[in-house]
Amino acid sequence: MTKLFLKYLSIILTIYLLSLVFPTIWIGSIPALLAMGLVLLIVNLIIKPILLLITLPLNLLTLGLFSLIVNAWTIMIADSFVANIHIDGFLYSLLTAFIIVCFNQVFIGMSIKKASYPK
Repeated sequence: MTKLFLKYLSIILTIYLLSLVFPTIWIGSIPALLAMGLVLLIVNLIIKPILLLITLPLNLLTLGLFSLIVNAWTIMIADSFVANIHIDGFLYSLLTAFIIVCFNQVFIGMSIKKASYPK
């Protein structure tokens, strides 16, 4: 599996699990969830590097913590593009961004371990 596919899976899984926990994250349908994962992946590939470049001074001052804010912005941008999914507010977008980053690290770490140590 490629890294992009693992990121896509972690985005979908995170948004789905958080929608079960928090009532302010609402998913209207499964195709909307799949579309949200795809749109967020595209936003992360195209818009996120531009936002990181613009916010580089703040990112350097906060020792990289401002990148979580940029991740929350990308989630809010993707949320505005997809109908039938609603993430209410910046705080829940920030929480979603943090958990997506954690899931990405777990999934990519598991795939690297499998690739490095074949049985």
